[in-house]
Amino acid sequence: FKSVTFEDSLFKNCVFEDVTSLNTYFRNCTFVNTTFYNTDLEQYKFVDSELINCTFFHIRTGCQISFDDDYSAYWIYFVNFLGTLAVLPGNIVSALLMDRIGRLTMLG
Repeated sequence: FKSVTFEDSLFKNCVFEDVTSLNTYFRNCTFVNTTFYNTDLEQYKFVDSELINCTFFHIRTGCQISFDDDYSAYWIYFVNFLGTLAVLPGNIVSALLMDRIGRLTMLG
């Protein structure tokens, strides 16, 4: 689930397996006999929800990238461009040295 909000829902005898959720929340939901296996659904994602006879196995935690205001596509391309510019002086110097010294000497 990328960005889903479930409200006033009933999940009965369900299995959530290999589910990753970025901005998914369950508000005022009821879970009955539900199994969560290898998911990243943590407690804070269940807002005012009731969990009855539910089991959690292999809960994943970690950093997930969200492309909100701070991580817009512009910044990703801009940082990539700056990284490419940082390599440019070394490429120019190595090309000039190869012409002066020779390719075999440079490899050595």
